Amino acid sequence: MIDVLAARDQPTLEDFGHDVWWIVLIKILGVFAVLVAMTLFAIVFERKVVARMQQRIGPNRVGPRGYLQSLADGLKLAFKEDIMPALADRPVYFLAPVIATIPAFLAFSVIPLGPTVSIFGERTPLQLTDAPIGVLVVLACSAMGVYGIVLAGWASGSTYPLLGGLRSAAQMVSYEIAMGLSIVAVFLYAGSMSTSEIVAAQADGTSLSVFGFDLTGPSWFAVLLPVSFVIYVVAVVGETNRAPFDLPEAESELVGGFHTEYSSLKFALFFLAEYVNMVTVSALAATLFLGGWRAPWPISIWDGANTGWWPLLWFLAKVVVALFVFIWLRGTLPRLRYDQFMRFGWKVLVPTALVWILVVATMRTVSREADLDGGEVAVFVGVPIALVVLAALLIASRVSNRDTRVAARAAAAGSVNPTEPEVLPPSRSRDRTAGGFPVPPMDLRVPPSPRLRSREAVGAGTVVGTGRRSTLTDPAPTEEDGDV
Repeated sequence: MIDVLAARDQPTLEDFGHDVWWIVLIKILGVFAVLVAMTLFAIVFERKVVARMQQRIGPNRVGPRGYLQSLADGLKLAFKEDIMPALADRPVYFLAPVIATIPAFLAFSVIPLGPTVSIFGERTPLQLTDAPIGVLVVLACSAMGVYGIVLAGWASGSTYPLLGGLRSAAQMVSYEIAMGLSIVAVFLYAGSMSTSEIVAAQADGTSLSVFGFDLTGPSWFAVLLPVSFVIYVVAVVGETNRAPFDLPEAESELVGGFHTEYSSLKFALFFLAEYVNMVTVSALAATLFLGGWRAPWPISIWDGANTGWWPLLWFLAKVVVALFVFIWLRGTLPRLRYDQFMRFGWKVLVPTALVWILVVATMRTVSREADLDGGEVAVFVGVPIALVVLAALLIASRVSNRDTRVAARAAAAGSVNPTEPEVLPPSRSRDRTAGGFPVPPMDLRVPPSPRLRSREAVGAGTVVGTGRRSTLTDPAPTEEDGDV
């Protein structure tokens, strides 16, 4: 009975593109409402969870128990003054928040929220649309959203937003590659790039015999492809500019990052785009690795768990768990230094993803040639190799930062002196940047401000150390001073 219901309610590519116009309109409004509601929820959820982690109260004034705080924040931003920088490129400055927000909403159009359901007597998949390359649509939209951030930094006419935009460009190139490579193994196992078919590929449980015992486990790709899942989780944290990878928004070094010169509704659009992207990549993680809208065990034992509107509840629960991981990382991990961040992406994640693709392809070939079940190959071949790859990932991460740690320990011990390069080991460069980060000289003297010098050129006065009066600190000369 369960197989019959699942076969009837599981959408296929042939089920899309046949809906009447008002069903399509309802789906569009439904997807928009889900994203806006999840964004409002995620903001309050993040502030509540981080407050609990830090033993604080958190928002508790607006609405019952403070649950309407995100709505109040949105209204506050709408009524703030909209300031335009004098040096901004006006058309690009206005378009940048829109370019960052629209792809974030479009990416959710191919995410399956549930099986085929009945809406006012019309049977339709609980998904806006699908395509044979549905996952690539999500990747393309997430890549396009970065252009809004880059253009915002460039069009602001300021230094720190420009640095934040350049960091986002480098971040997109680095972590988009790792995220794309992590999904390749899912394509190999599912045999399709369609999101609905990937969910269908995780429908059946994995049965195998271990030492005479028949075991049945979930066929989620997070279990069968653990390395891909770990790489995807790390890559999407960097892709969405979330801590500890929020380098484009590093307040300690970039004031606010690419959105420093934005205010009012334009800043709210960037804020909305970031949280919608979080929801989208969480929904994609649930689709690719956590069985999609299908109920987890032991709820799946219930006959009607994967029929009707119940799967929408299971799907949203998985998205909320993924959002909690985002918040958990922000509340516990410190921000990485930029060179560590880039080194980890190129020297650890990308090589590990390439090696794992070869491993998965080998496993698939062995299972076909030896006529073995995919679960047996995953347990007896894939799991040991996955452990080896994860161990190599940790070792590579530590080795990649070894020089930085050695330099930090030596500096803490007082043995690294920029003026005495002879104390450095002969195997390392004698330059002050040998440890991976620059060390300024101890006798550094800050030159006078250019604004001071420009004002000195048009007015009399002395500057400390030059014999001239400062027009900023001393009063203007008078006849009593004898300087007129």
